[in-house]
Parts: sequence; structure tokens; C-alpha cells
Amino acid sequence: MTYFSPPRRLETTVFSRLPDRFRKPRRTTWADANQGGRPIDSFLEGPSFDQQGRLYVTDIPYGRVFRVDAEGNWEQVAEYDGWPNGLKIHRDGRIFIADYKRGILLLDPDKGNVEPILETAGSEGFKGVNDLVFAPSGNLYFTDQGQTGMQDPTGRVWCLTPEHRLTCLIDTVPSPNGIVVDAHESVLLLAVTRANQIWRIPLLASGIVAKVGIFAHLHGGPGGPDGLALDEAGNLLVCHTGFGSVWRLSPVAEPLDRIVSCAGVGTTNIAFGGPERKFAFITESRTGTILRAELDIPGLQMYSHSA
Repeated sequence: MTYFSPPRRLETTVFSRLPDRFRKPRRTTWADANQGGRPIDSFLEGPSFDQQGRLYVTDIPYGRVFRVDAEGNWEQVAEYDGWPNGLKIHRDGRIFIADYKRGILLLDPDKGNVEPILETAGSEGFKGVNDLVFAPSGNLYFTDQGQTGMQDPTGRVWCLTPEHRLTCLIDTVPSPNGIVVDAHESVLLLAVTRANQIWRIPLLASGIVAKVGIFAHLHGGPGGPDGLALDEAGNLLVCHTGFGSVWRLSPVAEPLDRIVSCAGVGTTNIAFGGPERKFAFITESRTGTILRAELDIPGLQMYSHSA
């Protein structure tokens, strides 16, 4: 049952497409486990803008990181032995990657090298880290998804402080994926893909995690909520992978807009960029495309971009 009017429909256009010179479809270990074994030429994720307005995206199965300029021109800045997923750029310019194989990494975009920041939790490997976000305090929050789901609700959310203290906030999540933190660092919003839910995790001064609840339910489908972003009004944008859409939910979870893919259904992640941060850039991973939609409210100014 729903008590809401249908959300406004917003269309997308293609901003840019992964050039053919970077496409060599084949089977990979990652695709065998996560894409039904079909040959794929890429799987784009992790969009994030640097201070020069250039868009970085990751390519999970081939361990690649690309940089796309304002005109949509691509260059490969790294290729390494890993499965890079989430990517965020710190306010000092450092580029952090959540790598499924290797943990939290630091990328040198000039040399194309990666080095580990956090490979294990007390010498135990992660399940498979997925996405990450910086808070105003400098805390780094990241998800540890692995192959968890309704059959195994043991996915985790971690916090790494600037002093390198690591804390597990919650370890009962059936597939934690995209993650955002509000401007006051009072709450985390978490995409729980296999449950088709967005969870709300209060961040209490005591450090105790309590009263975690469901912020929103998605209707279902073959995928679920993936990448997340916030705008300046506190609205949450939710990439619904498998449904080719991005939902915009109000601060009280009322559905406001449905941003519809003009390419495939693999809408995996989102970042705000362009003039006044009023453009949403969306990775569509089925076709290796970056979509763009103009919105009326700017994206939240990221900690990674502040002075």
C-alpha cells in the first residue's frame, strides 16, 4: 500500500560512454560470481569529482580507474590487481578506493599506483568492502558487503578515524552497499541491497549504536538500492540498480522524483557535479555509460571538497 502520489519523472541524457578502446568483453572471476558468468567489458562504479571538476570512476572486474573531463573525454589513470568499487576524494586531494579484494587503498593518479591504507581488521580479512564516505570530522565510514544477503545477514559498517582507530558499528546487515552521512554527522543512511531497504543508523555521542531503523523500502526487483547521495535540502538520492532508476526521497522518505535511465537498467552510483553541483552524474554499469540529469537542488557540498 502507498499513500503517495506518483513521483515526478525526470529524464537523463548520456554524458559520456566508455570508449571502445577500453572494451574487451570476456569472462572474469568477478563477473562469474556477480554477473552470472556473462562476458563483460566493464562494470563502472564509484563516481567522484575532484577539485578541478574531473570525474573519476572505477571499473571493478579489470582493476581500472578512469578520469573523465568536462567534455566527456576519458583517460585511464590506473590498472592494478584488485576490484575497485567505491571511490572518494579527500579534501587534501588524496583519492581513496574501497577495493573488494584488498580493503581501503590510496591511489596516486599521477603514477597509477595504489597502496594499502587498511587491509584487515585485527589481521582478519574483510568480507569485501564496497563503498565509503568521509564525514566533516574526518571519519571514514565504509561498507563491508562481500556476498552477504538475506541468506547471510552479516554485512558490516565500519568507521576509521583520522587517528586510524577502527570500529565496527554494525554487523547484521544483509548486503550493505552505498553509504552517506549527513552534514552534522548525526546519522548514516545505508543502502541494504538484498533487503531492498535504506537503513538509518544514528551516530550517538556515546559511540553506542542503537535504534537502527528502516528509513525507506524499495518495491523490489532483480537488484536493489546501490549508490546514495544527499542534496543540500537533505533529500536522499537512491540508485536502484536492476530497475534503471534513481529515486529522490525527502528527509522524511516521501518519494519526490524518479530519474529514469536512457540506457540500461544498471544504475549503480551517483555524484553531483557541473555548475553549482546541480547535475547528477550516474554510472550505468550494464552499458558502460555515464548518464546526466539536471536537478533543481544542488548536491550536498562534500567533506572531500571543502577548504
